[in-house]
Amino acid sequence: MPLTSESEGFSAGAPLDPESRRERLLRIGSSATVRTTTDPNDNNTREFGDDEEPLNASVFSEYTSLNGNDLGRSYGTLPSPTRSRSRDLSKLPSTQTFQERRRRQPNALSKLGTTFRRTYSLGTPASAGQGRSTLRDLAYARLSSARPISAYDPPLTKKDDEEADTDAKINGIRVWYSSFTSIDWLHDAIKDSLRFSRLRKRRSIRARLRLAFDKSLGWIIVTIVGFLTAIVAFLVVRSEQLLFDFKEGYCEDSWLRSKRFCCPASQSGRPISPYASEELCEAWRLWSEVLSSSRGVEAGLVEYVSYTGIALLWALTSCLLTLYLTNSTTFVTRKESAVAPPQVADSKAPLNPAQPQRKVMYYAAGSGIPEIKTILSGFVIHGYLGVRTLFTKSVGLSLSVASGLSLGKEGPFVHIASCVGNIVSRIAPKYETNEAKRREILSAACAAGVAVAFGAPIGGTLFSLEEVSYFFPPKVMWRSFFCAMIAAITLKMLDPFGTGKLVLFQVTYDRDWHAWELVPFLLLGVFGGVYGAYFSKLNYRWSKHVRAKTWLGRHPIAEVLLITFLTSILCFLNPWTRMGGTELVYNLFSECHLGSRSKLCVSNPGSWEFVAPVVNAILTAMIVKGCLTVVTFGIKLPAGIFIPTLGVGACAGRILGILMRYLQHRHPEARLFHSCGGDLNCIIPGLYAMVGAAATLSGVTRTTVSLAVIMFELTDTLTYAVPIMLAVLVAKTIADALEPKGIYDLVIELQQLPYLDYKHEYTWGQLQISDIVSRDIPTIQIEDGNTVQSLGEKLLSLVSSGADDGGFPILRKDPSDPDDGMRMVGYIGAGELEHALSILADTPEASIHFHSPYVPDMASSISSFAEPGSLPPISEDPFDFTPYMDQAPLTLIIQSPMEMVHRFFVKLGARYVVVVDNDGIYEGVIEKKNWLAFLTDMEKKE
Repeated sequence: MPLTSESEGFSAGAPLDPESRRERLLRIGSSATVRTTTDPNDNNTREFGDDEEPLNASVFSEYTSLNGNDLGRSYGTLPSPTRSRSRDLSKLPSTQTFQERRRRQPNALSKLGTTFRRTYSLGTPASAGQGRSTLRDLAYARLSSARPISAYDPPLTKKDDEEADTDAKINGIRVWYSSFTSIDWLHDAIKDSLRFSRLRKRRSIRARLRLAFDKSLGWIIVTIVGFLTAIVAFLVVRSEQLLFDFKEGYCEDSWLRSKRFCCPASQSGRPISPYASEELCEAWRLWSEVLSSSRGVEAGLVEYVSYTGIALLWALTSCLLTLYLTNSTTFVTRKESAVAPPQVADSKAPLNPAQPQRKVMYYAAGSGIPEIKTILSGFVIHGYLGVRTLFTKSVGLSLSVASGLSLGKEGPFVHIASCVGNIVSRIAPKYETNEAKRREILSAACAAGVAVAFGAPIGGTLFSLEEVSYFFPPKVMWRSFFCAMIAAITLKMLDPFGTGKLVLFQVTYDRDWHAWELVPFLLLGVFGGVYGAYFSKLNYRWSKHVRAKTWLGRHPIAEVLLITFLTSILCFLNPWTRMGGTELVYNLFSECHLGSRSKLCVSNPGSWEFVAPVVNAILTAMIVKGCLTVVTFGIKLPAGIFIPTLGVGACAGRILGILMRYLQHRHPEARLFHSCGGDLNCIIPGLYAMVGAAATLSGVTRTTVSLAVIMFELTDTLTYAVPIMLAVLVAKTIADALEPKGIYDLVIELQQLPYLDYKHEYTWGQLQISDIVSRDIPTIQIEDGNTVQSLGEKLLSLVSSGADDGGFPILRKDPSDPDDGMRMVGYIGAGELEHALSILADTPEASIHFHSPYVPDMASSISSFAEPGSLPPISEDPFDFTPYMDQAPLTLIIQSPMEMVHRFFVKLGARYVVVVDNDGIYEGVIEKKNWLAFLTDMEKKE
């Protein structure tokens, strides 16, 4: 039967608990097949227990390019056997099910044969009669003509051996990383270095052209990413405008026009203002005019009901798309590990009760920035940056913002751009099969996302560097800036708002600030820090203690509808809460000129009777927006935090600006206002709003430099650099003092994402490596009689303990050590061992061996010191697992300081660190996830 997501029945979006994985393996074992046909495209496969059905040679998935014409390629496998060995396969039967092989070899599959669901092709048709002696040939044939679906690295060949690519042999072959496992930065760096060196060794014209293309490939990809990101952003913005205005009415000329494009335009062809009033827009029909002939209370009621009903419809649709299209349990990828232990049908080993179960994730929910930070730090979440997530995030974002909820679309643009970057990077094997290189493209895509969100390519580049990226060398910075520039240029040409601006709230001011205004700017910084800290605390506690522990967490659709209904009730009557977030920020940022029709411009700034209504309306909008954002951020639909936070800060700044202007008009001769020179319009409330918005956003997200630059680009000037920088720094300082973690770090903690923060500084005190090293990790000793079955049992033990990101130290006895100490030979990951065992599933009693290069005792703790000549030649024996072994794992002496261990994981990107004593005797292993858990516990104790 075809291998589909339904037939596999497991979650690829998040790691499974051991019992669920064991149940999955039971189902896998019932459908394992072996094909014996020479045609790799032959779809006919027989499975015992089922009727014969066609089986596709490739299980297509949107999360990998391992399909179609790629079947001929072989990643992560051993080299093909010789022709003579392939010819020996002519004596094998042409069709052979697992049950037939069990009858011919009773013990061959008794414990491990029902392990793997992969389908392999065999060599040429043959006759029966070989018996047990042909099983090794069978394994060779599998290697030669099929592409294992879990493979990741190119194969080591004889040619590689002649060229002495010792780094590849020492570092070992890797398979695809499973979800929520850490990548090996060092391995991927070595892999790319060897790939590039092979290109440079060739001297032909064709080789030089390929080298030139390889060097320019990264620039080509980021150009495509920037262009496509701008197109997606344009579609999201236009659709959001249309859907948002549709809550109030429609355009008679065309239903596909939003209000700003339906209303009369000036001679330049652009809208008269960002908010054309009803009096100026005869083509715009309100629902109250269409559905009711009367005016007054009945018309207002119709308008309210239509507004609320359409808002509920948009929010419900967005929530349903998020829940049913991006549920992590629905994502199935061929890159996931399918570790299959022996005796899975009979195994009743108890599970680790302390092993936590990961919650179901909805990939399109939220802003996506915390997950992007986790991915860029070196962890894998398959499907999070796929086509389905991109579609759902884009459509759902337009609907959720259009519903009027207190959320924004700017933050999710980072996630959307990352999806585009991930999808485009698949066109090149250079990035498709190298997770570390792929993250260079993702960093550039994040910059493009911020560039289209705020019209700030420089700020986007700095945001990628400051907030989300983990590895940001100069080359990545240049490409990020180029990608952001392409995105900004493309969006400028598309002109989504019809104003010629990249974003709606780009403003310019014609007056300078004064030295005495640094005091109110400082106060805005204090407000931003206090608000940011307590907003983060309240949202965290609401999500953890209310949403997660009440019926709201079990009924996300009801939560979305309830919050949408509450938002409609509170926001409908106030015009500043009723309008969209970007429009609110634009109005608050705008400058008041003579004859301005904006209701935020006080006609008599010196009269409290005129000032009080405006201040009350803005204060009400600030309180309502702030409270609603606390409960809205985190619901199950696409939602950003940038615009609501900017709105709250802009309200506070606008109020303070109006009050300062009121004081000036009341006391124009005061010494404080002497620098104004009698100009009663020297105070700009819009500037105060911008400073307050920047301070509040800094307090919530803890960004500084990038945020300041974004504000500079929004105002098209550096005139207000000092006020914005002052407010941002004060806000961050106060927020850090009140709450050390920003909103994104708290979301990471709440969702238990495996993110290792490289910015945090730790105090180790009396802690030593011996306090944290794992000594009970199962090991493989080369002197033992390791068989396929015994290694499979060890693999089951490792998986049952929940260490899906772990592996096995490979040891040998030291005859010179009186305490029978063990020395390191290498390290093999669980995924690599599973992949190697899957090829030999038919021979559970066969012996497995590892080659150990001779290393003097004093240097054995650092196996990378081995001379190239001491390395064994590349083996064609599938029972030799040496090619899958890392012969040079990072090693530390147990007396090393704790900070060195931390630097190994943070700076070098180590996946594991082996610990030895002063004599090189093996002590244990520290794995990245265990180190992260240790740091988390230490933070809680502090």
